[in-house]
Amino acid sequence: MELIFLTGISGAGKSQAAAYLEDQGYFCVDNLPPVFLPDIVKMFSEGEGDASGIGKLAIVVDVRSRSLLRGWGKALQVIENELGIPFSVIFLEASDEVLVSRYRQTRRNHPLNDEMSLLDAIAAERKLLQNIRGRATYIVDTTMLTNAGLKREIRNILKQDANAGISVFIESFGFMYGTPADCENIIDVRFLQNPFWVEELRLMSGLDEPIQKYLQGFEETSQFMEKISDVFDFMLPQFLREGKSRVTIGVGCTGGRHRSVYIAEALGKAIEEKGYRTIVSHRDIDRDPRYAVKENKE
Repeated sequence: MELIFLTGISGAGKSQAAAYLEDQGYFCVDNLPPVFLPDIVKMFSEGEGDASGIGKLAIVVDVRSRSLLRGWGKALQVIENELGIPFSVIFLEASDEVLVSRYRQTRRNHPLNDEMSLLDAIAAERKLLQNIRGRATYIVDTTMLTNAGLKREIRNILKQDANAGISVFIESFGFMYGTPADCENIIDVRFLQNPFWVEELRLMSGLDEPIQKYLQGFEETSQFMEKISDVFDFMLPQFLREGKSRVTIGVGCTGGRHRSVYIAEALGKAIEEKGYRTIVSHRDIDRDPRYAVKENKE
């Protein structure tokens, strides 16, 4: 059975993510207190009664369970050790500013909003969910994601090999829009020649062949890829040895559309070829580069 726990901060997009999982054939259970998780998972895994024939299960767990969240860690131990069922935990989050804006737009109440102000409620929720976040297989920051972007992130996650020992999440981005909130390793590729300054390449992205050929035409590009691949060839086994289940890598250029996209894709391919579960995402690829702040050409 394929088992996913979907959790995270209220307003970060769990409803949209759950809807997408349903579209992919998952049976979704919403707002289930952790204390009931082992029994529900066991029922579905054994195909009891109406649960027979359901091979994909997604369970949404969030702060609406209040004090019952304390049973999260124990429930996962039972599922992992006693039932022997592998699972992934997807944790969605976003910045305070974006969460406040989303609540204002939808005019919905935060689950804790009746007890305190909205900002205090968000802060309290982050604290309540910190242990759950610590067990996450994937952490998705939806601050700058559209619904389509969130679906793309979930789709990339679903493609991964569930038997790999460590997940590597690579995200390209533009420094002019800020660094990603959850990247432990930041790689700056602004030293590479910038396709932005070639008129016919400006509106393309690092996914397009002309951009790839342009960057491949410079010796420093291949030299850098060789060196950075060697770095992660060495680091990832050490992370795995230390019990780390997720490594995040941010690859940044000025606007996040050309150089960082190309390098993120190339690095992702190199790491995936080593047998690691790899996800490549491009945060700023859809931004119009004509509005980018022009950098020094040298």
